[in-house]
Order: sequence, then structure tokens, then C-alpha cells
Amino acid sequence: MKIKKLYQLLDEISPFELQEGWDNSGLIVGSFDDEINNIYISIDLDMQMLDNIKPNSLIITHHPLIFSPIKTLNFDSYSTKILKVLIKKDISLISMHTNFDKTHLNRYVAEEVLDLKVKCDEDFICYSNINSSFDKFYNKISKKLGLDYKKVVKCHNKIEKIALVTGSGMSLISKIDADCFLTGDIKYHDAMEAKIRGISLIDIGHYESEKYFAPAIMACLEENLKKNQLKAIITSSKNPFDYK
Repeated sequence: MKIKKLYQLLDEISPFELQEGWDNSGLIVGSFDDEINNIYISIDLDMQMLDNIKPNSLIITHHPLIFSPIKTLNFDSYSTKILKVLIKKDISLISMHTNFDKTHLNRYVAEEVLDLKVKCDEDFICYSNINSSFDKFYNKISKKLGLDYKKVVKCHNKIEKIALVTGSGMSLISKIDADCFLTGDIKYHDAMEAKIRGISLIDIGHYESEKYFAPAIMACLEENLKKNQLKAIITSSKNPFDYK
């Protein structure tokens, strides 16, 4: 299969035109005319993972390797070091970021991982109605995501409506209409903002909430790949934070 054919399939699953203006989803490295021998799926890229990737492969990641224009290739940054390996091994890269967040990932994590019933989703935000104490709900979420830390803002003892955005969603706080907001990368001033708005927070981590990108997209691709006698391998870069 040529990359172009798979790209078109991915575009049907989650149109690239839905990505945010600041995003860089799409074909990052490679040519649409390249033939695919192997397909790998991961949230991100790291050196240890790339050591195990065969040459002439395609990697589908959630996060784009490159966001801002690269003016020099001196191989002293994360993106340029990774780029050097990709080019040397003739590895192509497609990223599906904010477009896939909107169409699939947030709902997948809510329903398939956290066992929540999504009432509605608005762009990035998934809403679910629950009837639980804050502490009981936090314990459930923490267990399902395997959180090794506790970072919460508790404004209510009881929760009836939650909002969820995987990854980093605190920029959406002004749009949240819920008792409790689940997202990652919550900072000190984010907590202050939520507290004044009366919105409880549970930090579900960036990596911890988005590592499900691979199984989520595999569920969309698997049948088509079988028809083309291709098999995607789910792999994963490691969480750069070590809580152990």
C-alpha cells in the first residue's frame, strides 16, 4: 500500500481539515508515493522506540513531531534528533492530533477506558452525567488510568456532571459547564481559576489520558488493513515523567 492510500483512509476516519490552526497534523515525513512495508502506531516518538522500528516503515503518531518551522538542522533538539533517525532509516510519519481528539479520542477514553456514558460532545469536550461523591469518583478514575499521583481541586463533595478533555485542556475552562473537569497538565494558576469558578478538577495526566490513541485508531483501521494484508503494530514511547 502506498502512503497516499492510507492517508486517504485516515482522512475519512478523522478529516485532517478539522485540526486546529496551530496544529501540524498530516504527513510530516515522507512522500505520498512511498510504499509501506510496516505500520506502527504510538502516541509519540522516542529514541528507544525508534531502535526497534524497521526501515521503510510508517509510524502514525498522535502528537506531531514538528509544530514550528525548523530553520536549522543541527540535531541538538528533540525534534531534529528524531528527524535524523527517521530520514536515515527511511521511516515516514503521519500525525493525527487535534482532528482525532475531536472525532474519536476524547469519547474513546470516556467510554472505553473510564466507563462513562457520554451524553454529548462539543468539539473537544465530552460531557457525562454521573451521581457520585467526589472522592469515590476520583478513586474510580485514578484506578482506571493507573495514576501515580493525586492532583485535584475539590469544590464539591458531590458530582452530577463531568467534562473531559484528554491531554491538555485547561485553555477551555471558560467553556466548561460541569461540576468537575477532567484533563491533564493542570498548573497552579489553572487551579486558582477553577476554584473561583466553582469547578472541581482532576488531573488525569497528558500521557496517561492520551496513551490510548493507539488502540483507538487501531479499532478504526483494523478491518481495512486486513483487506490489504497489512498489520499495524501498536508500540509506545515512554512517559517522559517517571513517578516511580
